[in-house]
Amino acid sequence: MSGTWAPTNRPVRALAGVHTGWRCDKAREEGDATVRVVAADLISRARAGDGDAFRELTEPYRRELQVHCYRMLGSFQDAEDALQETLLAAWQGLEGFEGRASLRTWLYRIATNRCLNARRSASRRPAKEWDVPEVEPPEPTRLGEVVWLEPFPDALLEGAIDVPLGPEARYEQTESISLAFVTALQLLPPRQLAVLILRDVLGFHANEVADMLDSTVESVNSALKRARASLQRRHPPTAEYGPPPAPDSPSEDAIVAKFVSAYESRDLDTLVALLTDDVFISMPPIPLEYQGRDVVARLFASIFRSGRSFDLVPTRANRQPAFGTYLRAPTGIRHGTGLLVLTLTGDRIYAVTRFDNSVLPWFGLPRSLPSR
Repeated sequence: MSGTWAPTNRPVRALAGVHTGWRCDKAREEGDATVRVVAADLISRARAGDGDAFRELTEPYRRELQVHCYRMLGSFQDAEDALQETLLAAWQGLEGFEGRASLRTWLYRIATNRCLNARRSASRRPAKEWDVPEVEPPEPTRLGEVVWLEPFPDALLEGAIDVPLGPEARYEQTESISLAFVTALQLLPPRQLAVLILRDVLGFHANEVADMLDSTVESVNSALKRARASLQRRHPPTAEYGPPPAPDSPSEDAIVAKFVSAYESRDLDTLVALLTDDVFISMPPIPLEYQGRDVVARLFASIFRSGRSFDLVPTRANRQPAFGTYLRAPTGIRHGTGLLVLTLTGDRIYAVTRFDNSVLPWFGLPRSLPSR
């Protein structure tokens, strides 16, 4: 055998989430006869225990499946675990793939059910207490529910969210990977979450989704209606200031440059002037949340008053501007303290999400920077 997926003469067993004989309307991506022949050859070789053939067969879908798992779970680490379980289940269940659905659809079925199992059984990352020394935060507006939220590096989104969508997709792919959208998804019941992502984000037909979830079209449509209503309440459009500027556009660059300058120089007035009236700050896994310019100004004031000074190193997360934050130490070394992700609307900052320094390596950012 070439590859390490399983022994050549492995027993193939159908695992939970691996369906062995279901129908859908048609294969989406395998309409070309040449593609069909190549895929059939790879499937035949993979069934015979060729791990390299299996990787070649599934690699085109790997990143989009990882993003799908991330939307389902809200956690970068949990999404990676679910992806690995999906690929293992697909390898072990490949004998039961009959080709009556496209390979992509079959893989989405497995991934969705793996994520649903994780949602039902997962011991979610626990909340943490405020841990910033010498800074006493103001009373929070509320305590957040989605303390397990993690950012997704833009470097891993290439080729993952620019895939062709089904005709019934309702969301732009950039919006559907945003932190605000992913957070709102986490508050939906698991099956409603799965239905909304499969139907409105990816554009699968109702009968395809019913097959994926071993359900009925009526049940899928009912769940979708409830999910849309809930999501509308939790993720309303920010129409007052307009849509966010395009990524890496001059408009985005201008806002980002002002934010960096104000934050690094501890210029509270300039920083607050960049915020919307209803600006929102969260900091998972710390559950404290702040909403409104006045209370957010008090939070930043408490940080700046402590004498803590930072350097910001740019990156991108969830198709949004982000920064590694590095605390300047008396020795000159700058220690990584976390990651800030900005949500923009028009020419203002609508939200700031702060993550702890455990996420820095995902973005290729070091734990510390040398003195200048």
